[in-house]
Amino acid sequence: MPAITLVVAIPPFVSQEEYNTLIASTPNSFNDLPAVLKHKEDDVSVKIDPSLEGFSEEDAAKGTLYVLTSYLIFASTTGRNFQIEYPSITLHAIQRTDRSSIYCQLDEIEEPPASASNGETLNGGGDTEEGDDAEEQGYAEMRELNITPSSVGTLDTIFEALSYCASLHPDKFDDEEGMDDGVMMADDNSPFEFFTGDGDEELSEVGKAALAHLESIVYDPFHPKEEEDAAANEEETSAKPKQ
Repeated sequence: MPAITLVVAIPPFVSQEEYNTLIASTPNSFNDLPAVLKHKEDDVSVKIDPSLEGFSEEDAAKGTLYVLTSYLIFASTTGRNFQIEYPSITLHAIQRTDRSSIYCQLDEIEEPPASASNGETLNGGGDTEEGDDAEEQGYAEMRELNITPSSVGTLDTIFEALSYCASLHPDKFDDEEGMDDGVMMADDNSPFEFFTGDGDEELSEVGKAALAHLESIVYDPFHPKEEEDAAANEEETSAKPKQ
């Protein structure tokens, strides 16, 4: 299916504060909760290559970017909107050039050609030809997306919000193909920026908050949090000097 989908309206969403209030009220179903807005950026332009049918250069010239926990949304000032599912974003990075932007690679899966009953592929004239090179799962096509805010200073914030939301939607193929796809190795000559954790590098405050949130919701059956807290309290008690 296409990585980018034209939509008439932006999906419903709430702020983080509103979401926390909904969670505190213990809803009947967490699946019915609206998406959370992690970042909104006005005065943004986008570039799609190859171009998207039904979305013109005028549509891409100016709009608002919504980084939701459900979708990445671009709403043009012309009234045209599109959304992207996070698993379709196989790579994203900050591209530092004369016109710095968030660079994304999008994977699109096209349906394979119709096959005859004997396993051969039907061509346009109704004849058959060998389909050994056709993948049963479909054909992977790549599309490139550049998101350019009016202020270069917001690139890091957009990138961190996008990274956080993408982490909530892991690629369904990761378990089968490993985690190498979508990873770019750091290169001094590359226009992209990377976080490797080496040396004195540290996560930003937003990155630390995202990491803390993920750690708080991950349950380790071999090290239950209650046992860790109890052990920590016991060590603290034993460390106090006797009166």
